[in-house]
Amino acid sequence: MSSITLIGTGNMARAIGTLAVAGGNTVEVLGRDQSKADDLAGALGNGATAGKWGAVPAGDIVITALLYAGVVPVVAEYGDALAGKVIVDISNPFNATFDGLAHSEQTSIAQEAAKVAPADASVVKAFNTIFRNVLEKGRPNVFLAGDNAQAKASVAAFIESLGLRPRDVGGLKMAHWLEGMGLITMGLAGNGVGHWDFALGVDEFAG
Repeated sequence: MSSITLIGTGNMARAIGTLAVAGGNTVEVLGRDQSKADDLAGALGNGATAGKWGAVPAGDIVITALLYAGVVPVVAEYGDALAGKVIVDISNPFNATFDGLAHSEQTSIAQEAAKVAPADASVVKAFNTIFRNVLEKGRPNVFLAGDNAQAKASVAAFIESLGLRPRDVGGLKMAHWLEGMGLITMGLAGNGVGHWDFALGVDEFAG
């Protein structure tokens, strides 16, 4: 099983944390508001702990369960405290009308986080194509992208411990397109599917 630190105390942190402790993983919660971190750790139970903001994360895998605008600043703030860690960015940088990305260049929040992370840290994009309600009650595919094969293998093993299916889409440059897939899910929810109870996945056809 994995050792996980969740940076953030919102709905996605709660959803991932709930699955993580159920899957036998060790979970730490970090938040700027210590009372919220304490409350979430208490709600997760099963040995989940609340660390102190700014301290070296206890987990080998650090999930930044934050809104997109907060990810890069927090990675930069933690700096060398993230040395040797696998950093998982789950954010979606949508524009105000939810029909484009907030950044205009062919980059991603994960790629930008990698620029400010310690040299021996590895950044992986994952979980951004899944609505929270589906994560709470479904068994969706989890698409992931990253440059370090060992880091991706660690994240894939963690995903499997949640009862979910990891799907590796390639290097960290593909994180840009995973953010585009996040937009696709929003478009489907508002149009062709018409609700939030679905997830994108892969069907394989033999022969």
